[in-house]
Amino acid sequence: QVQLVESGGGSVQAGGSLRLTCTASGYTYNMYCMGWFRQAPGKEREKVASISRSGFTSYAAESVKGRFTISRDNAKNTLYLQMSMLNAEDTATYFCAADPSCVRQYNYWGQGTQVIVSS
Repeated sequence: QVQLVESGGGSVQAGGSLRLTCTASGYTYNMYCMGWFRQAPGKEREKVASISRSGFTSYAAESVKGRFTISRDNAKNTLYLQMSMLNAEDTATYFCAADPSCVRQYNYWGQGTQVIVSS
């Protein structure tokens, strides 16, 4: 059974940094592409970043490019999102998700971790 558990959220002042972690279990981690999504109150969920199976290829949304970095450690079954220069618009619940076939279909989701950025 695929399980994804996020951690690392919290409250931070504008301009600060946080690192989110997603720990995966129940499948062969390095066989799935992974992604981070977020959903702010009253807004639709949006894709923040994604990463290939090997970690050599990644994508970041324009809204976070240059501030957020996605990475993975396949030896530890772990996905990361390093967030810096946070602003109030980054306030949201952040979810990690797994894409088994690397076709941008995320079939498995974590429960989310909340990030609050105060100005």
